[in-house]
Amino acid sequence: MASAAELSDFLRSVEKRAYKRSLYHVRDADAALDIVQDSMMKLAEHYGDRPAAELPPLFQRILSTTTLDWFRRQKTRQALFSNLSDLDNSNSDDGDGFDLLELLAAGPDGQGSESAEDAARRTQILHIIEDEISHLPVRQREAFLLRYWEEMDVAETATVMGCTEGSVKTHCSRAVRALGQALHARGIKP
Repeated sequence: MASAAELSDFLRSVEKRAYKRSLYHVRDADAALDIVQDSMMKLAEHYGDRPAAELPPLFQRILSTTTLDWFRRQKTRQALFSNLSDLDNSNSDDGDGFDLLELLAAGPDGQGSESAEDAARRTQILHIIEDEISHLPVRQREAFLLRYWEEMDVAETATVMGCTEGSVKTHCSRAVRALGQALHARGIKP
């Protein structure tokens, strides 16, 4: 059984990655934050008494389900208000409050040895990669982020996504191929 401290430590360790993953999916900073908070609350309320080793796959599955629920609600709202001309149904996607380079800036090593030109080039490449990831189809993006961002193995990813291991491999393969082609077309080579 996970203690309150273990649960708290786990949630603290996944919050930024979960937010980033949600932001890639919904492309709305406020909605992504709500999804992550809802997922954390569901984990704590319904599965907080589980062993600490079970928390990562449970949380990822809850996060995926909560994201799908958000999309369903958006679809329902859009259908409901599409015929009402006096309501503006547009959303701004400014992404305020999230810094892509936060993770890289956190590490003190390499900060002083990197030239400003290298840092600017790295920043541009990271923005291009982020943009290309956001253009992947939903299932490919989910599989890619779980496998390479969350560092889950194929079996864990299949459990979280609710599909077979073969499907995970197919989605990941297609995502990697699409990203490689898109980055190559933009002049970025490994």
